[in-house]
Amino acid sequence: MSGHSKWANIKRRKGAVDAERAKAFTKISREIIVAVQQGGPDPDGNFRLKLMIQKAKAANMPNDNINRCIQKAAGNTEGTKMDEIVYEGYGPAGTAILLEIMTDNRNRTASEIRYLFSRNGGNLGETGCVAWMFDRVGRIVIPMEGKDEDDVMMAALDAGAEDVGFEDGNCEIVTLPENLEDVRKGLMEQGFEPSEVEVTRIPKNTVAVEDVEQARQVVKLYDALDEYDDVQNAYSNFEISDEILEQL
Repeated sequence: MSGHSKWANIKRRKGAVDAERAKAFTKISREIIVAVQQGGPDPDGNFRLKLMIQKAKAANMPNDNINRCIQKAAGNTEGTKMDEIVYEGYGPAGTAILLEIMTDNRNRTASEIRYLFSRNGGNLGETGCVAWMFDRVGRIVIPMEGKDEDDVMMAALDAGAEDVGFEDGNCEIVTLPENLEDVRKGLMEQGFEPSEVEVTRIPKNTVAVEDVEQARQVVKLYDALDEYDDVQNAYSNFEISDEILEQL
């Protein structure tokens, strides 16, 4: 299992729609707060904040919520201080897991992440133990309905994209992180409106998990970590075939 395309993060979505929406808003709010802490409250001068605002709007987060987060972070309101941490570890079958975390309590989060790893057949590792297995990239998704593949590909490459692919009715474009905004602007100037724009991580190589029980353990660990409140993004390099997935 490698997500909905060869570049996408491995994600498993489940649960009530309202609960997922509330969780998404909480994570986006934290990302906005950290973006303001690091680069200030003006999105014109803070690219990370601009991305987070776009992400919030794409998730139908109300403008009042967005503005409230920015104002709280800019005013250093009590309870808005967030630390950004990366945790790395190993799962069953030699798989690698990297977590991007935002927390207001480092000690609590470290303890609970360690517990989730150990309870689900994994091990929390040292800093740097698996980060080298992932590339940090910019990712843009263009819905392809009514569009010509050659036109989108040429526009993306002309704007500075590193790679372009088509799958499930979308064009997925990979850029260097520092070129993401230039590529986005170039696409929009050509009339191509992205549905997703983000900086993410992709595995350099994947690990095929071919045993059903190991696959079950890998998915259980990944889901437990991905669903933990302080985890903003969870990345892994496991790949599970459709045949094995049907048996889980």
